[in-house]
Amino acid sequence: MERHRYEYEGPVEEFGKCICSRWYGTTLATSEKKARNNLAYQFKQEFYKAPGAKVTLPGKIKLIY
Repeated sequence: MERHRYEYEGPVEEFGKCICSRWYGTTLATSEKKARNNLAYQFKQEFYKAPGAKVTLPGKIKLIY
């Protein structure tokens, strides 16, 4: 499967509450859905969030190539 580069710059929510107004991340993924999951995982790792925390990226994910 071909992987594409995606980037995200925007707010991050945890359990529906905005916890970061502007965060930037980039990833390689086969689909936008997988990219969104990868980026949420990156955020959790970077900010030491629990694996079960419901972190969402409500903004747009941009396909780079």
